[in-house]
Amino acid sequence: MNKVALRFLTPSLMALSLTPLASQAQETPRSDKHYVGLLVTALEHRSVGENTKEDAWGQAGSIVIGGHLNDLIHAEIRLGGGFKDADVSPGDLSLAIDYFASWYMGLHYSVTSYANIYAQAGFTHVKGEATLANREEGYNAQFRDIEGDYPDSSFSISWLAGVDFEVLDNTFLVFEGGRLFKDTGSSANTFQFSSGLRYEF
Repeated sequence: MNKVALRFLTPSLMALSLTPLASQAQETPRSDKHYVGLLVTALEHRSVGENTKEDAWGQAGSIVIGGHLNDLIHAEIRLGGGFKDADVSPGDLSLAIDYFASWYMGLHYSVTSYANIYAQAGFTHVKGEATLANREEGYNAQFRDIEGDYPDSSFSISWLAGVDFEVLDNTFLVFEGGRLFKDTGSSANTFQFSSGLRYEF
């Protein structure tokens, strides 16, 4: 092969070899992505008790699995459980969340190249238990109806809003808050405040 032919063939071969790499480097549209996440959650139980409407805090963790249906809409499921019970004071009531499962559909919007805001609503199934010590004491009278299975209504409407920041490629730091469930039996509300990481692929 003469030098002239080699001079023209070399750039052509290099261009052909780089074409697949260039196509792979193109970013996958967000509408085609799925995601998984791990969250740590503070659970605030509000309006506990018939008279004094006490607050109490517990802790939980959850796994998030979801996907983007298009550039604005996403759907997900969450599976979680409590690891620290909420002790209601004054009184001898303890609220334990054994597990919960949530389904959400929501909207997300990019505010910058690295940050997004989102809001979502759905349904949650919750299984927990309320334990009352010294139930005969007068100051525990307002908690006696709560004792046992908690909440009385195991299904509830849930909602939340949040913001995420892309800290690494396809990895987001998440902050969010909203209502996990409302107990129609006792009128207690449990709100969720979470932070964690989400990875999109």
